[in-house]
Amino acid sequence: MRGVSNISGLRDIRSHNSTSKRSIPRIQSSAHLELYVLGKEKERLEKEAALLEKRNQAIGRRVGDIRQQAEALEESASRAEGRTGDDEGRREGGKPAKKKWKTFSMNY
Repeated sequence: MRGVSNISGLRDIRSHNSTSKRSIPRIQSSAHLELYVLGKEKERLEKEAALLEKRNQAIGRRVGDIRQQAEALEESASRAEGRTGDDEGRREGGKPAKKKWKTFSMNY
């Protein structure tokens, strides 16, 4: 199920406030406020970039672990396949060995 966060490009949509469009022209005294807001946004984005980098590293480590596990399982499967191939359950003549029935006596 796709959510809002899965839609491509949705995070890149700039809102009315982020495009700096205003109905009232800017006043010189609001430059300090604008600098403060821009500084906070920059801090937030830098923090988000650091979190994304950490997450990317964690994903890379997990992918590496999965590859190692898959290689080990493939190797063990190929060894097991080689062992249980044609040798098991055969006699010298090449015919399959007959399995003996297990019997037991029953008293009525």
